[in-house]
Order: sequence, then C-alpha cells, then structure tokens
Amino acid sequence: MLKVAYDPIYAHPLPGGHRFPMLKYELIPEQLIHEGTITKENLFSPEPLDEETILLTHDADYWYQLRDLTLPQKEQRRIGFPLSARLVEREIRIAKGTVDGCRYAFDNGIAFNVAGGTHHAGTNWGEGFCLLNDQSIAANYLLNNKLASSILIIDLDVHQGNGTAQIFENEQRVFSFSMHGANNFPYRKERSDLDIPLPDGTDDKEYLDILKDTLPKLINRQKPDFIFYLSGVDILATDKLGKLALSKEACKERDSFVLKQCRRHQIPVQVSMGGGYSTDIRDIVDAHCNTYRLAHDLFF
Repeated sequence: MLKVAYDPIYAHPLPGGHRFPMLKYELIPEQLIHEGTITKENLFSPEPLDEETILLTHDADYWYQLRDLTLPQKEQRRIGFPLSARLVEREIRIAKGTVDGCRYAFDNGIAFNVAGGTHHAGTNWGEGFCLLNDQSIAANYLLNNKLASSILIIDLDVHQGNGTAQIFENEQRVFSFSMHGANNFPYRKERSDLDIPLPDGTDDKEYLDILKDTLPKLINRQKPDFIFYLSGVDILATDKLGKLALSKEACKERDSFVLKQCRRHQIPVQVSMGGGYSTDIRDIVDAHCNTYRLAHDLFF
C-alpha cells in the first residue's frame, strides 16, 4: 500500500496570514482521494519527532533556540517569518513523516510526504521557509540505525538544496545531487556532491536530456541502497519564483523517469514534495498529484 504522510497542521496558515502557499497541502490529498488514486487508509499522521533524532543533524544550540522560541530576530528574518510554537510543531511533524516514510519505503518500495523538502535548512540555520531539513534528518536516521549505508538525495526543486549540501559536505555515505535554476534563490550556493545549475528559460527537451543522461550514471556509480527524491514543481514555466520554462507534461516525465530508475534498480525511495508557486493553484496541485499517480501505477 502506498503510504502518505499528512497532518492538517501542514496546511496551517503561516504567520502573517500567508494562506495561499499552504493551501496545496490540504488540496493534494483531497484531490487524490476524490479521484481514487488513494483512500484515507493510505494517509498517516506523524507524531512529533524526538529530539535525539533531530540532533543527529542539527546543532543543539540552534534546535534549542527553535524549541524555546528564542532564535534571534535576524535568524528569523532569514527563515522568512516569525517563530511560533505551532510552526515548530509543524516542522517536527513533517520531519517525522519523512522518517516514518523511510520505513514504509522499505516495505513497499516508495512512500510520500505531502509536505517536506525543507532543503534550505543547514546544521545551524534556517532559511527560505525551512527550519529543519526533513530528508537530511531522515538520511542521518537511516545511517545511525544502520538501515542504509549508501544514500542518494535527488533534489530537482528549482532552488538549490544548499542546506542539504552543507549538512553532508563531509559525509561520504550520502551523495547530494541538485539540479536547479542557476539564478534562483539561494543566491549564495553551497557545494553539493553534484550540482547542475541551469540557465533561465531552460525548456523541456534540454532539462530532460540532461536528467536522463546524468541520473542513470549516478545510480550506477554510487550504488545507493536508499534514495530521497525532492520533487518540487517550481520548475514549471508558470511558477512565480522559478526561472525555468518546463511544461506540466515535462514535469510529469521527469518524475516518471526518476521513479522508474528507482523501481528498475529496486532501491526504496522516499518522496517529499518541495516547492510549487504557480499563480493558479490548480497547476500546482495537478503537477504534484501527477507524482502520486505515477507512483501508484509503477509500484502498485
């Protein structure tokens, strides 16, 4: 059974009433249930993540400042909104959903988190609406519990996974691959194990040609026993924050190619949804839902 982490807190409005970016988190499962791709039985609501697991990835001082709501104002501005207890709870439940998703991926081949993809959070900083790095936390959980020994993180959000790159800069067991808009946020990039920065206006063919040439070689070389996939749909030409020019069909083909590679090599994969900021919420939700539809068809 396809297992999907979702909790109503995911869709809780951001401080300041920023509702639109959060709406997709409740619309995605609603649409998938409405069309019959999943049922409510596929959804699971994660508990808050324990501190011990958080501290495998994030510095204690940083985490305690988040937990106790004492993070300096300058650091809160870097994140993009003021801290609140509700916001911190949301982040630790998202991270737990990704950790739990790993166990379901071992059982079923794949698992999803409706939220997650918080790849701008580093060991001791938050940035770009990211407080805790969910896939990095889950990767360190797998390593610490000897559930995996070689991990590949495939980050295809339009923004570079700078936090992920920094967290694993000295960890040979985790390979970070980020293919992103060269001129998109963050403007100060970290060094992933493999970065492919794309020029503004990159179209369907160029994007897919690069991905299809790169990913099979990477999997064959690294031989991962677990994959994390960040499937942001902010690569769409309609995205307000992205600078690439992909169609929804190409975004779907991207997801299909990645998931088929995982399936072909029998590598379990956990998928977090990442960004999506198109003007029309229907474009965001449909592009994200395509990822689930493909997984349902390929794995079940």
